Amino acid sequence: MKLNILHEDEHLIVCVKPYGVPSQSDRTNSEDMIGILKLHIYERENRTEEPYLAAIHRLDRPVGGIMVFAKDKETAAELSRQSESGEMVKYYQAILTGELPNEEGTIKNYLLHDTKNNVTKIVDEGTPGAKYAELDYEVLDVMETDNGILTYVLITLMTGRHHQIRVQMAGKKAGIWGDTKYNPKFQKVKKKYQQIALYASRLEFIHPVTGEHMVFKNEPEGKAFEIIDLDEF
Repeated sequence: MKLNILHEDEHLIVCVKPYGVPSQSDRTNSEDMIGILKLHIYERENRTEEPYLAAIHRLDRPVGGIMVFAKDKETAAELSRQSESGEMVKYYQAILTGELPNEEGTIKNYLLHDTKNNVTKIVDEGTPGAKYAELDYEVLDVMETDNGILTYVLITLMTGRHHQIRVQMAGKKAGIWGDTKYNPKFQKVKKKYQQIALYASRLEFIHPVTGEHMVFKNEPEGKAFEIIDLDEF
């Protein structure tokens, strides 16, 4: 796999994860970003031992976009703190099969992750094990198509929960295009790891060592986004 590295220094790597590639090792034993980047570091720096590398946040397998990885434990700890506190800002672009109630807004839910079936559900506040989830959205365009209404949105993730955006949008009856797990319109599709129209397109954080405000952008890639003309935006 050809790596698309947006930034690399002795403390961290920012790169684009293609859809279909796991963020880190999973039960499928597929090639994952951690393994790919460790090999890159090993060869680039002529290492004799396996390098340290930690994923600060994760993208679902059918989702593409920008990720940051730490090369040492101190950097990992500070970036993780920024991610958990909301100081690390994560923007996503998505195409939904339906309309949202307003042109912009905030969606708040409590989510419960079913680890056995690897799905997340919206539950009532106070449900044992449930976690608070919040995101902001802005509608960029609404399109009428032969297959119904599509909504192109920009999403700012305020919390990082398992399958959060996919679950919360499905809860508004506007699931992610192509999502065979949460969108009823695609649940009959049998193709495994089909790309879905959700992309991590912008990431902002403070460099743990230099203190620089880092901003990275990458426009959505792949067939899932070919159903709209991104050049218009």
